[in-house]
Amino acid sequence: MTTSIDELQKIELAVPKADITLKNIINTLPKECFQQNRRKAWSKAAINLLLVSLGYAGIALSPWYLLPLAWIFTGTGLTGFFVIAHDCGHRSFAKRRWVNDLVGHLFMLPLIYPFHSWRIKHNHHHAYTNNLDRDNAWRPITPQEYESWGNIRQKVFQGFAVNRLWWLGSIAHWAMTHFNLDKFAAKDRSKVKLSITVVAIFAAIAFPTLIATVGLWGLVKFWLMPWLVYHFWMSTFTYVHHTAPDIAFVEDSKWQVAIAQLSGTVHCNYPCWVEFLCHDINVHVPHHISTAIPSYNLRLAYDSIQQNWGLYTHDECNFSWALMKQITDTCHLYKPETGYQSFDDYLALK
Repeated sequence: MTTSIDELQKIELAVPKADITLKNIINTLPKECFQQNRRKAWSKAAINLLLVSLGYAGIALSPWYLLPLAWIFTGTGLTGFFVIAHDCGHRSFAKRRWVNDLVGHLFMLPLIYPFHSWRIKHNHHHAYTNNLDRDNAWRPITPQEYESWGNIRQKVFQGFAVNRLWWLGSIAHWAMTHFNLDKFAAKDRSKVKLSITVVAIFAAIAFPTLIATVGLWGLVKFWLMPWLVYHFWMSTFTYVHHTAPDIAFVEDSKWQVAIAQLSGTVHCNYPCWVEFLCHDINVHVPHHISTAIPSYNLRLAYDSIQQNWGLYTHDECNFSWALMKQITDTCHLYKPETGYQSFDDYLALK
């Protein structure tokens, strides 16, 4: 059942907040959901490495007309790299922190993504999911915020939304956030500097080597195009996980963590090959209930949540152009009282 904004308000009135806590939800999950399995974790990493290697071999051997297929396969496999690093960032890949940090850094290297920068910002998103004032992952823009911007920034944002450029969103987030030390607390900056240094050294070696051996076209062919595919999936997963016309973002003073994690996270079904290469990251509701659940246990946890807490979860959806069109046509600006509105609706009311 879809939980609309009005229904959320009724739920908050009908059910005592103390009865809907993350602890209550977690206690209903099978204990197996939280058990780390070394064999599963490392075999998924090994399979991912093998498939991405095959993807690069396909890029090297494919005639020009098959290159898009090779790029899509390889870029999707690289998204699986990110999901493995994602488990590492939540300490659910291995029991030892240094193993998580090492594997996380290694699997993010081809993506030029600073591991600790992402980990710290991403944990903030989990702490304040669908909090209109504090969430930092695809938080919607209110009309008041939009009106406070300058004309150029408004035009850029409007063009981004209307022209369905959601797939560039994670590139902007990556570039503007994860290399900027000013966006991190002083206590975190040493780790952020370490991760930035690691990817900078990798880029300083890998990019000139690619150019020297296969030329500028080789850099585009072997790195840039798969990297863009990775960002397409990164942007799409993030966007769809928390965006729908009836998804509620709540002001900080009214925000309730358990309701937000259950009803503000969308389960979207993707083609099976995408789900396999990306380690079921689309099964996202349980991940927002507890980040301690490894990716290979997400489906088990989701089945339990649906049985016990299905009243509060959003309807499942299937990835399609129709879905993306619905979101990108409707979810432009956000008013806490009424929800999302399109730019056409916003302009009609002015």
